Amino acid sequence: MSRKDRMSGNEAVAFAIRQVNPDVMPAFPITPSTEIPQMVSTYIANGEMDTEFIPVESEHSSMSAAIGSEAAGARSMTATSSCGLAFMWEELLVAASNRLPVVLTLVNRTLSGPININCDHSDGMGARDTGWIQIYAENNQEAYDNYIQAFPIAEDKRVHLPVMVCQDGFITSHAVENILVEEDEDVKEFVGEYHPEEFLLNPGKPVSVGPYAVSAYSMEAKYNQELAMEASKEVIAEVAQKFRDKFGRGFTFFEEYRTEDADYIMLIMGSAAGTAKEAVDELRDAGVKAGVLKLRVFRPFPEDEIAKALRGCKAVAIMDRCESYNGNGGPLSSEVCAALYRNEVFIKTVSYVYGLAGRDFTVDSAKKVFSQLEEAAKGVKIKQHTYVGLRTKS
Repeated sequence: MSRKDRMSGNEAVAFAIRQVNPDVMPAFPITPSTEIPQMVSTYIANGEMDTEFIPVESEHSSMSAAIGSEAAGARSMTATSSCGLAFMWEELLVAASNRLPVVLTLVNRTLSGPININCDHSDGMGARDTGWIQIYAENNQEAYDNYIQAFPIAEDKRVHLPVMVCQDGFITSHAVENILVEEDEDVKEFVGEYHPEEFLLNPGKPVSVGPYAVSAYSMEAKYNQELAMEASKEVIAEVAQKFRDKFGRGFTFFEEYRTEDADYIMLIMGSAAGTAKEAVDELRDAGVKAGVLKLRVFRPFPEDEIAKALRGCKAVAIMDRCESYNGNGGPLSSEVCAALYRNEVFIKTVSYVYGLAGRDFTVDSAKKVFSQLEEAAKGVKIKQHTYVGLRTKS
């Protein structure tokens, strides 16, 4: 049975880690995720879990150790942020290509430079093509729920890929909210035990992990990795449904907020979705048919589902909390526009960049975006790749 509690996002994830009780957790501290391994190590010291905690000398070593333990057949996870994820870069690719279901809790923080410790999605988006499943949370409840669902997704035989569970640095990681948590036994039953068929230290059945692959085999390995990513969509949907059946909350690839009759939709990820929903409520009271499509799963990218959800609106704002430096917009904008085109959904799209390095995104900011969508729907040419809340001389 669910019970109410007050927790920060970091506390909620650490609490979920205690309940899952993974076999191994290597970790190296970095703001704003430091609290997670700190809290887990306290649980271990207090005898509340028996995870093998490995303090390492860097984030690269953290992911290397997680790869080693996962390859040996142990359920493994770690936590990081920002430059720590960037330092893991080589190992992220190794984990995914070796089909190791490691779970990484990522507390999103801007990448340097300039140096900044606040939230944007440049770290997670920078790793979008490493072969990891990526799930984003709006609030502390979703950070908790997503973490519990990550292991059944990653360890499913149809998938066997690592999962990145993302939440916004400081905005959710350090802010305290009322959430529902589940009983330990219910979480353990939902996650289940991990019994891999193939692993490095399986006596009598030796396997090679991470071998050199010549050209005659390497491309097929990458293709199979892609097939697993595609198969993960079905598994994500199944796990989400089982979670709803057991605990009564959650959604699959995205949440649709007042979109059923919306003329203007804002597509957004992470904590700013709450701000966008508040703007939608105010606009609805004023007679404007606005809605929010909050993306939960970025990898695998739910292209067809997004196109279907947006098909009936007049204009959509695509909100990136990350800059791609391609001169045209952020990564979310590029992929959504491609999804719409391939599905022959020809609606007005406007690309925005917001909230970089923790810049405020307010209800008024969101309402101004919706106002521009109304103009775009009327045929007014709206500037693409606009920065929201940018300081100017005027």
